[in-house]
Amino acid sequence: MSSVGVVLVHYRTPELVRPAVEAFGAELERIGAAARIVLVDNGSEPDSRVLWRDLPIERIEPGRNLGYAGGVNRGIAAVDADRLLVANPDVVLRPGALEPLLDALERGAAAAGPRFEWDRAGRWWLPPAEERTRRWELLAALAQRSELWAARARRRWRRHARRHWEADRPIPSRSLSGALLAIRRDAWSRVGPFDEGYHLYFEESDWLARLAAARLPSCYVPAARAWHLYAQSSLRESRSAGWFAEAAARFRERTYGARFARLLARLERAPVAAGHPASARVEARLAAGELPTATCWLELAARRCGFPAATERLLHPAAGWSLPDDLRERLPGGSYRLRLVADTGRELSSWDYRAPERS
Repeated sequence: MSSVGVVLVHYRTPELVRPAVEAFGAELERIGAAARIVLVDNGSEPDSRVLWRDLPIERIEPGRNLGYAGGVNRGIAAVDADRLLVANPDVVLRPGALEPLLDALERGAAAAGPRFEWDRAGRWWLPPAEERTRRWELLAALAQRSELWAARARRRWRRHARRHWEADRPIPSRSLSGALLAIRRDAWSRVGPFDEGYHLYFEESDWLARLAAARLPSCYVPAARAWHLYAQSSLRESRSAGWFAEAAARFRERTYGARFARLLARLERAPVAAGHPASARVEARLAAGELPTATCWLELAARRCGFPAATERLLHPAAGWSLPDDLRERLPGGSYRLRLVADTGRELSSWDYRAPERS
């Protein structure tokens, strides 16, 4: 069996380290693989480290926040393994998740990513990363301007998302997340490390684009399921929105050219489309039985345009629907849009959803 190395990049989420490490350890034991688990500690307080002092990990303390890209690079440089797993501590592998990822690498993929589930029970699926093409970026920017463009963008985004959500075997894809990536060492050596010019966000998009340019395949592996608590570090970091904007601008200019990047920036600075009509609370309407009898999808989006969105597939719609308790408890406060969509892709109805602000 090929050697395996695990790199976790931690920043101010000490309570998440143990479940992440234990899940990796259980999966490694399940497949009989001995592996080093390295924790790159980009930021923690001394008294919080007691939460993981008995875990079988090697802690690397850079002395400053290297960013996610820098943390991954530092960890991979410290691990001598043919197969690499890089992850955030807010990802917990489901039982049986590791073998399909590693098998995809053995079958020739240079990189592979899992299906991410948003809640403990796995009812809600997180979306794949958005497409990174000029055509999609332009459509996504125009979607901020009017509902007509937004509806068109949702249709295209939904086809992209469902291609991943409905897959029953590995499919070629660059729409993977750096929250958990399996990578072949030879591909890493050929393509090079993550670009540390991205402090947070878009580092994996940049790397996967370079992977594709080198004609090396990447794939999405639906049998590899992982619970992703999502954005736990960034929610505790006031600079994360600024880092996202800087990373997006850097990626666009490097990928599409300066002129196209300026066009996208101008479109996004334009007045935002009018809001959706007011409506009753979604849970009250669904609990009252306002669901179709056929299979449908419920999409939850933070952006007014309605994408990207997490989804729950309702195979047997029934009254009494509500968000899973664990998801409700950690959903960042603010306005969301819930949309009910038929299996055919036809939008049936939508509601406003307001999550309470967290103290």
